[in-house]
Amino acid sequence: MLFYFAIFLFLSIMPMIWLNYIFSKNDKILVNMPFNGLQFGQMVLNERGLNGVKIEKSLSVDHYDLNEKKVKVSEDRLSRKSLTAISIVCHEIGHAIQHHEKYKPLEQRTNLVKNTAWITQLGGAILMIGIPTILATGSYSFIKVCLVLAFISLLIGVFVHLITLEVELDASFNRALPIIIEKVPAEYHDACRSILKAAAFTYIIGVIRTFISLRFIWLLLSRIR
Repeated sequence: MLFYFAIFLFLSIMPMIWLNYIFSKNDKILVNMPFNGLQFGQMVLNERGLNGVKIEKSLSVDHYDLNEKKVKVSEDRLSRKSLTAISIVCHEIGHAIQHHEKYKPLEQRTNLVKNTAWITQLGGAILMIGIPTILATGSYSFIKVCLVLAFISLLIGVFVHLITLEVELDASFNRALPIIIEKVPAEYHDACRSILKAAAFTYIIGVIRTFISLRFIWLLLSRIR
């Protein structure tokens, strides 16, 4: 059991350290870069005919809002002439292009998250309530119920992660990277590719981490049958 926990902890921490390192390494201001993140994004949207899509600063994480048709990126990235800023903005615009082209996996992920969110929330809530009850009563039947709910929540999470992985890889390498190669000076292509790869790697790790969690819960269930 400790082995699974150690692997899970490692996979939770190290990819983010690596991602932050790659982002920081390529976030230096480039004087010769002809555009900042916002200018680059506006240019791409205009050229792609996505006039209904807006770019604005994000108050949370960088993302594309399907409902509002807005690319939301941190203010620092929008005003910055760096490879990290341009790559992130272009990746989020990749999602806007997917949305415009009615890319099936994006729609499937949106519907899956919307329709199963209550199951995941219920599983998490019952586990939160269940932990002190388990400690107080030691009820094996209650433990099993909680573990089954956790297993179902994680199983749904696997499907969400797998679809998300496909969506993110497509946004990065089929949508964003060709635009970057077309618009950004050739000397920066490898660095931009490494930024997109580092971001994609975190989603791959997310899938692996969910599978490890499933395996861990399954082992616990098998011990209390």
